[in-house]
Amino acid sequence: MGQIAVLADVHGVLPALEAVLAEPDVQQADVIVLAGDLASGPQPVETLDLLVALGNRAVWVRGNADRELVTLARGGQLDPPDDVTPWAANQLRPDQVELLADLPTSVTIGDTLFCHATPRDDEEVVLVDSPISRWADVLGGVPEQVRTIVCGHTHMPFARQVDRRLVVNAGSVGMPYGAPGPSWALLTPDGVQLRRSTLDAGAAADRVVQQSTYPGRAAWADEYLRTNYSDTEALAAFRPRAEA
Repeated sequence: MGQIAVLADVHGVLPALEAVLAEPDVQQADVIVLAGDLASGPQPVETLDLLVALGNRAVWVRGNADRELVTLARGGQLDPPDDVTPWAANQLRPDQVELLADLPTSVTIGDTLFCHATPRDDEEVVLVDSPISRWADVLGGVPEQVRTIVCGHTHMPFARQVDRRLVVNAGSVGMPYGAPGPSWALLTPDGVQLRRSTLDAGAAADRVVQQSTYPGRAAWADEYLRTNYSDTEALAAFRPRAEA
């Protein structure tokens, strides 16, 4: 395995994606794994076009928000998790809907499995402090030869051992929790690094407001770009789902 950059939960935030793609280690990566929830946000079309432009270096994984976009874009019914999701679904071109629909829910490269939430479910919540018994249940069906599992979904970066396996959460490019700045992961033969990119949040918010046509873009930018949920707030919000 060469150098792999993992970008999860871009959520249609073009300035944040551009900041991460400008990182030298991302530009030099042999593979860029896109670990789901890529387009559900204020700039879905532009975000997907930029990701497609990565060409063969990009390895795509579908997240729950991508699945929801496809369902809504095809006229299906579901209870949307927020206001931006149905709007984003209506913006996508037919080719982008088909792209998301055809994505796998996990990809294995060498002894590393990449998924969105967990290997068995695209919206299951497991946290850095979830008990080993919970993790053992979640990872029970993963082949023994897989020694590292890399995910996203909760927007909370971490790396921890689980029964001699390494579990890595790459965090979120577009809606990071815990600390400001787009978060992502870099896998090298020497190990795993959790990284954050520098982003002028005010300028990024201004761009989203100016360039997006999402009616709620100003409030969205205030909540997810001009401010940042702490790790304590995020863990408290996720814990009921993790314990369900």
